[in-house]
Amino acid sequence: MQSTSHTPTPASGGTTGRTDLGRRLAARRNALGLSRAELGRRCGADGHYIAYLEEHAAAPSIGTLVKVADALGLTVDDLTGASADRAPGRSAARRDTALVPLDEAECRRLLGTHGVGRIAVFTTEGPAVLPVNYLVAGPAIAFRTSADTAAARARGTEAAFEIDHIDDVTAEGWSVLAVGELEAVTDAGERRHLAVTARSGPWAGGTRSHWMKLTPKRLTGRRVVHG
Repeated sequence: MQSTSHTPTPASGGTTGRTDLGRRLAARRNALGLSRAELGRRCGADGHYIAYLEEHAAAPSIGTLVKVADALGLTVDDLTGASADRAPGRSAARRDTALVPLDEAECRRLLGTHGVGRIAVFTTEGPAVLPVNYLVAGPAIAFRTSADTAAARARGTEAAFEIDHIDDVTAEGWSVLAVGELEAVTDAGERRHLAVTARSGPWAGGTRSHWMKLTPKRLTGRRVVHG
C-alpha cells in the first residue's frame, strides 16, 4: 500500500471525512481508540495516508480497502457502506462450510473489536434480549443503563451477553457468548473509571448512568469457515 507522506496530517480526533468512506473509517477508528498512525501500522500504511482517506474524496484500490477493513475488524462492504441497507445473512450458503470453536483468548480479542452487543436476562414476563453499548473492563463486560430497566432489575441473576459478525460477501461469520452473574457497579471509583474509559454514550440516549457488569463464568465462541 502506498503512503502519501506529502499529505499533511490533520488532528486525529474528528470524523470529518468528506465521503461516506472517510466518515466510516474515522468513526470506526475512533471507536477502537486507534490513532491514524496506529491504524496505518496495522494495515501497512502510515498516518498521512489514513488522514488522506478520511479527509479527501479518495478512490483506494480494492487491495487497500481489504487491508484497512481487516485492520478495523470490518468487511469491505461495511467500510464502504455497501451493506448499510442490506439485511444480513441472505447470501447463499457454501458447501465447504465448517463451524469451528474459538478458544477463550480469541473470544476475548473479539470482544474488544465491538462496541454494541446484546444482554439476555430473565424478567417476570419471560426472557428479554436488549442491545447495549458496552466496553471491556478487565475480565468484565460493562454497560450503562437506567436504574428502572429490565437489565438493572436483573442484577444478581445469571445473564448472557452476545456479539457476532456476519460477512455476506464471503458467507462467513462468528459469534461470542459470555455467561455469568449480572452485577450492579456500586463502587464510586469503579463507576468513575468506567465513565472515563467509555468512548461514547449509549446510543439510546437519555439518562443512563447506572453501570452494570457481567464477569463471564463461561466464554465460548464459534466461527463459520470454508474449505
